[in-house]
Amino acid sequence: LPHLSATAPAPPPEVTIAARPSSRPVGPCGGGGKMAAAGALERSFVELTGAERERPRHFREFTVCGIGTANALAGAVKYSESAGGFYYMESGKLFSVTRNRFIHWKTSGDTLELVEESLDVNLLNNTVRLKFQNCSLLPAGVHISETQNHVIILILTNQTVHRLLLPHPSRMYRSELVIESQMQSIFTDIGKVDFRDPCNSQLIPAVPGLSPNSTTSAAWLSNDGDALFALPSASGGIFVLKLPPYDIPGMVSVVELKQSSVMQRLLIGWMPTAIRGDQGLSDRPFALAVHCVEHDAFIFALCQDHKLRMWSYKDQMCLMAADMLEYVPTFKDLRLAAGTGHKLRLAYSPSMGLYIGVYMHAPKQGQFCIFQLVSTENNRYSLDHISSLFTSQETLIDFAITSTDIWAMWHDAENQTVVKYINYEHNAAGQWNSVFMHSLPEEEIILRDDQDPREMYLQNLFTPGRFINAALCKALQIFCRGTERNLDLSWSELKKEVTLAVESELQGSVTEYEFSQEEFRNLQQEFWCKFYACCLQYQEALSHPLALHLNPHTNMVCLLKKGYLSFLVPSSLVDHLYLLPDENLLAEDEAAISDDVDVARDVMCLIKCLRLIGESVTMDMSAVMEMSCYNLQSPEKAAEQILEDLITIDVENVMEDICSKLQEIKNPIQAIGLLVREMDYETEVEMEKGFNPAQPLNIRLNLSQLYGSNTAACIVCRGVCKIASTRFLICRDLLILQHLLMRLGDAVILGAGQLIQDQQDLLHRTTPLLLSYYLIKWGSQCLATDVPVDALESNLQHLSVLELTDSGAVMANKFVSSPQTIVELFFQEVARKHIISHLFSQPKAPLSQTGLNWPEMITMISGNTPFMLTDYYLLSLFEEFGNESTFYAFKDYIQLLRPWCQVNVGSCRFMLGRCYLVTGEGQKALDCFRHAASEVGKEEFLDRLIRSEDGEIVSTPKMQYYDKVLRLLDVVGLPELVIQLASSVLTEAGGDWKSQATLRTCIFKHHLDLGHNSQAYEALTQIPDSSRQLDCLRQLVVVLCERSQLQDLVEFPYVNLHNEVVAIIESRARAVDLMTHNYYELLYAFHVFRHNYRKAGTVMFEYGMRLGREVRTLRGLEKQGNCYLAAVNCLRLIRPEYAWIVHPASGAVYDRPGASPKRNHDGECTAAPTNRQIEILELGDLEKECSLARIRLTLAQHDPAAVAVAGSSSAEEMVSLLVQAGLFDTAISLCQTFKLPLTPVFEGLAFKCIKLQLGGEAAQAEAWSWLAANQLSSVITTKESSATDEAWRLLSTYLERYQVQNNLYHHCVINKLLSHGVPLPNWLINSYKKVDAAELLRLYLNYDLLEEAVDLVSEYVDAVLGKGHQYFGIEFPLSATAPMVWLPYSSIDQLLQALGENSANSHNLALSQKILDKLEDYQQKVDKATRDLLYRRNL
Repeated sequence: LPHLSATAPAPPPEVTIAARPSSRPVGPCGGGGKMAAAGALERSFVELTGAERERPRHFREFTVCGIGTANALAGAVKYSESAGGFYYMESGKLFSVTRNRFIHWKTSGDTLELVEESLDVNLLNNTVRLKFQNCSLLPAGVHISETQNHVIILILTNQTVHRLLLPHPSRMYRSELVIESQMQSIFTDIGKVDFRDPCNSQLIPAVPGLSPNSTTSAAWLSNDGDALFALPSASGGIFVLKLPPYDIPGMVSVVELKQSSVMQRLLIGWMPTAIRGDQGLSDRPFALAVHCVEHDAFIFALCQDHKLRMWSYKDQMCLMAADMLEYVPTFKDLRLAAGTGHKLRLAYSPSMGLYIGVYMHAPKQGQFCIFQLVSTENNRYSLDHISSLFTSQETLIDFAITSTDIWAMWHDAENQTVVKYINYEHNAAGQWNSVFMHSLPEEEIILRDDQDPREMYLQNLFTPGRFINAALCKALQIFCRGTERNLDLSWSELKKEVTLAVESELQGSVTEYEFSQEEFRNLQQEFWCKFYACCLQYQEALSHPLALHLNPHTNMVCLLKKGYLSFLVPSSLVDHLYLLPDENLLAEDEAAISDDVDVARDVMCLIKCLRLIGESVTMDMSAVMEMSCYNLQSPEKAAEQILEDLITIDVENVMEDICSKLQEIKNPIQAIGLLVREMDYETEVEMEKGFNPAQPLNIRLNLSQLYGSNTAACIVCRGVCKIASTRFLICRDLLILQHLLMRLGDAVILGAGQLIQDQQDLLHRTTPLLLSYYLIKWGSQCLATDVPVDALESNLQHLSVLELTDSGAVMANKFVSSPQTIVELFFQEVARKHIISHLFSQPKAPLSQTGLNWPEMITMISGNTPFMLTDYYLLSLFEEFGNESTFYAFKDYIQLLRPWCQVNVGSCRFMLGRCYLVTGEGQKALDCFRHAASEVGKEEFLDRLIRSEDGEIVSTPKMQYYDKVLRLLDVVGLPELVIQLASSVLTEAGGDWKSQATLRTCIFKHHLDLGHNSQAYEALTQIPDSSRQLDCLRQLVVVLCERSQLQDLVEFPYVNLHNEVVAIIESRARAVDLMTHNYYELLYAFHVFRHNYRKAGTVMFEYGMRLGREVRTLRGLEKQGNCYLAAVNCLRLIRPEYAWIVHPASGAVYDRPGASPKRNHDGECTAAPTNRQIEILELGDLEKECSLARIRLTLAQHDPAAVAVAGSSSAEEMVSLLVQAGLFDTAISLCQTFKLPLTPVFEGLAFKCIKLQLGGEAAQAEAWSWLAANQLSSVITTKESSATDEAWRLLSTYLERYQVQNNLYHHCVINKLLSHGVPLPNWLINSYKKVDAAELLRLYLNYDLLEEAVDLVSEYVDAVLGKGHQYFGIEFPLSATAPMVWLPYSSIDQLLQALGENSANSHNLALSQKILDKLEDYQQKVDKATRDLLYRRNL
């Protein structure tokens, strides 16, 4: 039904017709624009399906509980399915939030499905399903209106009426700019609606006379906001139920309009007993329509008595009644039959008034009557008959009218949908214009023996434009009955599920284990054929038409079908002539071709010949041509083969008919040339690269979203596919016809003066045209396939390397619910903005006043898109698809483009190379990159590719191009190709030393990456830039060290690079961790290989020093020992006078490049040490260090805790550590090596003896470990021997073994024992008495051991006198003949002094007396001996 609203819609443009002098149009006052006649300039339209690959719509479901509808039987009335649409009043305005936005609905039983669509943005939450409990929706019982703030949906069921208030889009989005790719639908918050609100829902009262099984209704909004519902009454009147405005309390009322013009107001609950009047059933309304004018509403009723009545709701009276049979030529048969098949439609034009369209149904024919409502000065109304149009179609599904046209949809005898339109004012012949409907897929698929059934059936099922997702899902559900499957599947997921389902059914039916290949193929074909038939059945069911939806503001016509929505778009003149049968061709078609009658007639004959050829070409022949195009073979040879086959199988003499028609063409060359030029692209059109920056921002933002939705992209893709498919057939047939002309010869057909060269030229123009349309057709059917995630990531790396796009251009989270074809992607991301910008760059009128005309817009967009698909804009697609999965498809696309397209050859080659990189065909990619280099500087895309960020040209354009390609190959990880390309480019670099350095550096790097060490070194030596050469040398050293390929590193000759290598290795050695890298060992090997042993020794000595200082581990000490040993060996290989090295700087302070300066606590840089003294180390010094290193390792192995301090300890410190650990033999050896006193060793051993003597069993057990580390002179294995005894014995052994002058070691041991209050063992006393009894006496005195001192003096005196003299080391005791002897009188005096200090101590007095007695005895014997000596001397 047409749009119904309280206010008149915005005036669209139209064709003006002069008003008749005797009447004036009925409608609101005021003029406006003129509504363009839909289809006035087009002879035919084409049906295009919507987004068939989308997932099945996810409807949010709500249940509407009817008030008082408990009678389920009443709700069980079955009505036919119906559909309808609603367009917003400003849907045709360029600057409106409701631009290109509409709602369509479908009813089925108790269910209403509502969908809001937009061609500009993708609407979210735009589907809803309402289920009315115990009610059935009336056919076409949904009426939608809009006010300033709301969209109001009025719904009628057989028992209830409902009003839904939804927010208007202009209130949901305060801004008038449509700048987002996604927007919320008005149905987003429908869940908040209270469906049981009595203000918006009402039970239809049981009013007497209300027709119980009525299938028609009408509803509208009054100017006051009342919702009014009109239903026919059985008495011929109309019941009108009124709901008060939603925001104003009021009563619900019912009014009956009757032919007596008397009004009866019936309040709810009041039931009259009878109905006045005596109308028969023949005048019962069966079609209602409403037109709102100012403060009234005209209700039109087409009744069973074939009369059209008009009621005024305001005056509640019948204003007009007209008998429709008066306009039917033969109405006698209709007079007796009820007019149940008639239909009624209205169309309003602000300038022309109200048009009324009536369809009069009769058996085997139908008639459309168009009237204009006019009023006289007495406010009387009548119908002005405009036109009557006849049709032979029987079953009319729906029709719609405008002020100029009728659009009608039928079902023909073969149950096929037929749509036609006609201009009823300017078509005297009554010739209807055709709409080429989208045909169902073929019922049977013919397979060749070399074709796989699964592959071919999947290709036919999932080729875009054939089956919709819903049909495939339903077929899958039926095919897998009993198996639960998730049907919310994407296109690719559905394909997998279908394959799995059919294969599972196939395997489940197999009962034998062995099959021949032919048997299995037949079985496979059987099951796939079964599934295909199921899909075909559901596709046909979902393609059943329900209604036409016509938007007079944009002249857009849609077909509402059971399962999807389709759009009608104009077809071009060439397509129209080729597709239209001969019997439908008119003189105006011929006139549209050319003003020259002969030329037009020649073209018409040529088209008829082409059509004859097309009808004769079989599917196999057609496949030959398509495979030839796809495989890049010659289409001309394929055309010759097809022509041969046509001549061979020509049993109906079609070729003779063609030759006969060719004879009628006066100038075939001219006709063919005209046809070819008509199909050629508009190459002279230059599109703007983006939106015009001179346009205001709000205009550019608005235009940026025009036709930006997925639905619009799909429509454009289908339109482009239809154009390409049709013109591919035309070019194919034309190519065959041209070969036929050449076969027939010039004399027969062309006549004198025509040259064979003209035919050849046309042939060579037709072939590229054929290939181009095949490419476009292929691109509109080729889905962008998914690629692995790593391929997507690699492409992002490609873009970053090439600097083709910034991060803002990467489109994350695109709102795409289904896979898209190349054409869809291209249109959405590239072509659309350029085409829109071009269309609105120089508008004829201000854009704010510009209306959108769907036929014109879709024609221009569909016509410009193919042109852009083969031009510069195609390259922009790669920039926009940085994260899209299109490479596999684009590879084939560019390959199909290359043979015939000479535009941007180099750029296409470059992009093909990128595709090869993604698909893993590197060598092919390299070849493409090389070929593209020749076009650098000639093509804009390649120029932009090589343009640096700051715009500075650093080298020649070609070298910049090669640099980008080399970086791209490097990122992809193809070093062999990098080397190959860089090596070949070296010759082009010539004398450009910077480019030479860059290329040779690149070659070096990738040879090194590949492990080609010799080639890498060779490339390194040829780098002309010393700075780069040094960097590469450093990289060579590091990489070969990390790979442990040290032999290569050492053996390279390094001509003129020796010092640099040494400096690099030294720097690395001093900068990295010692235990994880072996740069010192590498440097040692480097010097040894070159016989520079002093340098090698220096390196290893420094290595050992750092190991001791920095690596406090056992492994570090082991390596330190080996390092010192290696250094010693190096010096031993040198002559003695040169066997020395310079001691490395202490503290590991090295002048490393890039090292940070040292700072003090104030943050100031500390001054570098100056006048550092140089220390020379000779071989002996290194041997000492080597010995010390071995001892450190020994200590660490014995005591792991000492590892942390042993590494950098000096010899003196090591003695202490060894003594502490109990390694006394090692400590003595170290002291002897470094000529150190053994005093610390004896003191330490004495102290350990003391600890053992005073300690417990734990100390005894622990002592055995260190005792075992020392070599004892003999082993005592008796049970009495303890660790303490062994320690004392070790001490005794050392004292005996290491005797020195002054008996220093005895002294220090005794001193240590006495200092700890430990009694001296007898063996120690006896030992010391032999060597220095006097010193022992002094020690006794120092520690107040008076009694021991007294005993010692007494024994010493006795020894001197000859008693036990051998125990004191006295060889000759006192005698006149022996040498002189002496006593330590000073010590004895000190002893006597100490004993005499405490005279009260009797013990001390006794001891003192004992000494005195001994001394007295000694004195006597000394006196005697003296006298004897004197006597002997005097003799």
